[in-house]
Amino acid sequence: MLSFGIKTNPVHTTYQDLLRVWQAADAAPLIEHAWLWDHFLPLYGPVDGPILEGWTLLSALAARTERLDLGLMVTNNRVRPPAVLAKIASTVDQLANGRLVLGIGVGGTRMARPGQELAEREYAAYGLDLVPPADGIAALAETCVLLRRMWTESVVDFTGTQYAVTGAYCEPKPVRPGGPPILIGAWGRRALRVVAEHADIWNVPGPHHNSIDYLRERSRVLDEHCAAIGRDPASVVRSTQLVVRPDDLATPRAAVFELVDSGFTHLVLNVGAPFPDDLVPRLVGEIIEPALAR
Repeated sequence: MLSFGIKTNPVHTTYQDLLRVWQAADAAPLIEHAWLWDHFLPLYGPVDGPILEGWTLLSALAARTERLDLGLMVTNNRVRPPAVLAKIASTVDQLANGRLVLGIGVGGTRMARPGQELAEREYAAYGLDLVPPADGIAALAETCVLLRRMWTESVVDFTGTQYAVTGAYCEPKPVRPGGPPILIGAWGRRALRVVAEHADIWNVPGPHHNSIDYLRERSRVLDEHCAAIGRDPASVVRSTQLVVRPDDLATPRAAVFELVDSGFTHLVLNVGAPFPDDLVPRLVGEIIEPALAR
């Protein structure tokens, strides 16, 4: 089923402005989910500009909204140990009355790719370690296992190659039986195997970053991984995000049509500050309603 969400990067803006947009989205039934990001330094604009921490902000917005599913797109797995993240997520889910979606990704790794200098700057600034890609992917897989166990078992002992916990409790549990849905942001072949094994929703950066042909090809790779482990590929929801500028809604509207035709049904409209007062009704009227009417 086709669903639309909004993503508001909490950078170069204020809590009051973000709350205004999220409450407007909460009052718009055709917007079903809302998202933040998980960075500590701005990825654009002045590096010393204001940026709010994602999970702290998410808890505040969870308490001030009533309907939207919500989460981070996506949590950086290198920042919080998985048992700690399970506890944070359970608390936010309690505040949201069961509306949390746990978005997560590998996080920064040591590899040559566009934008790597931004990751290196952020990790150095906050004392975080960049790890080889294989270690990052293995850690993500173990985190997914630990999250589910923390959310469903009374006490957890776990020893893996990346993490170990002894006598871990997570009370209260999340509101949804089994815990929140897990959304994994990934596109590499090895990471897509983790998606096939653990994700309810798969997210990949959309047309602003990758061609729609590339997204289709990555979706086929995910299908192959699902088939290899005996999972129905249709059980993994296909998600992407589109960068939206309020002065040009025609471009993302056309992209949405093509993405839907390519099997992507969980679509997130990523809008940066400043947020116009009429942002939400314009997104609904100029992008979401035309897509749903097709």
